[in-house]
Amino acid sequence: MFLSKTNRPPVSLSRITKETGNAPDLSSKIIVQVGTVTDDVRLTEIPKLTIAALRFTTAAKERILNAGGEALTLDQLALRAPTGSNTILLRGKRNTRESVKHFGMGEFVHSVLFQLGFKEASARPS
Repeated sequence: MFLSKTNRPPVSLSRITKETGNAPDLSSKIIVQVGTVTDDVRLTEIPKLTIAALRFTTAAKERILNAGGEALTLDQLALRAPTGSNTILLRGKRNTRESVKHFGMGEFVHSVLFQLGFKEASARPS
């Protein structure tokens, strides 16, 4: 659980429902996310889900509980399913961070340049 924030990307409720929509016997499965579960207001209804995660946003936890589901911590998951059976492990997209846009070889290879303020730009040696 001691991962950097880069390795703990968040997952929204809409992505969870999209990824687990085809899963057989979803009511008996526990969805596991090592990171944060966030709310998605574009999703009007969520099914009854049992989700275990490191952290939930307040709106996401409220929506899960109102739908009749459960929001578990990973400690509670370890007591309920010690071997990890009947679980679905999900992971968020790691390259959706804003800083990833700035990685690259330079100006012409699909990377975004950092914008400097006026003072920093004028103080740079040319």
